[in-house]
Amino acid sequence: MHAITISEPGGPEALVWSEVPDPQPGEGEVLVEVTASAVNRADIMQRQGFYDPPPGASAFPGLECSGRVAELGPGVSGWAVGDEVCALLAGGGYAEKVVVPAGQLLPLPEGVDLKRAAALPEVVCTVWSNVFMVAHLRPGETLLVHGGSSGIGTMAIQLAKAVGAKVAVTAGTKEKLERCAELGADVLINYREQDFVDEVKNATDGAGADVILDNMGAKYLDRNVQALAVNGRLAIIGMQGGRKGELNIGALLAKRAAVSATSLRARPLEEKAAIVAAVREHVWPLFAGGHVRPVVDREMPMSEAAEGHRVVEESGHIGKVLLVTP
Repeated sequence: MHAITISEPGGPEALVWSEVPDPQPGEGEVLVEVTASAVNRADIMQRQGFYDPPPGASAFPGLECSGRVAELGPGVSGWAVGDEVCALLAGGGYAEKVVVPAGQLLPLPEGVDLKRAAALPEVVCTVWSNVFMVAHLRPGETLLVHGGSSGIGTMAIQLAKAVGAKVAVTAGTKEKLERCAELGADVLINYREQDFVDEVKNATDGAGADVILDNMGAKYLDRNVQALAVNGRLAIIGMQGGRKGELNIGALLAKRAAVSATSLRARPLEEKAAIVAAVREHVWPLFAGGHVRPVVDREMPMSEAAEGHRVVEESGHIGKVLLVTP
């Protein structure tokens, strides 16, 4: 088979479409013939040498995919060869075939075709686990999403609106904010021109956001705490604005607020399986009702993954960039 390999850390040109051995499914695993994968920021970090796969995971990038079941490993039940699926991965999605723990497989949601389903597993699992399983967003509360036009952001808007929350988003252009509004965002903040702390407080009569989903890390830490409501919850899922920041414990105590930081890739298999099961139970029915849909900016051949990385690094996209196998 072919896969995108990384000979040494570097720029997008480090991604090479190479011939590699076929993977073989082990106990409790399924072999999937990949139809499409999607570009995530974690893939870019891996290419740059900053985010190695967890032990035992594929060395190829790619944290999600869609495709068809090609082979069942020992001990697998509930799936059959030929099933159309999408999957949460620890790596290996940029390839023609990938081995997946059976607990990380999902059927295609109603109304979503096989290619576009590749845009779902990583973002849906990230949003559901952080915003709902950890931060417990409730109907009537306000969610602030940084990077509202990203893959994560576009999904967070839709899921929050589906449960009856109010949504504020930050983005850097009018076009991106308009797309967020089309998905249901109520408060649109251009972070290049406006202070999100002031805008969120103005939109909530001074109360602030009940939950903040943050991909920036250190750069926004202090201002995120300022923007939180009393009993607010800050969920940090990225470090695009740096790793180390100063936290005002006094402000956090005064608001009886909480800060959580999670990653998905290195979680134990049983934790990932629990998240995937929760997504299948709570999120997949929303596709049938038309409340949620994948947001795909563009598709390109997987052999051109370097160009996909350039697009995402330049933030020249809205939603997900898909990489499609030949």
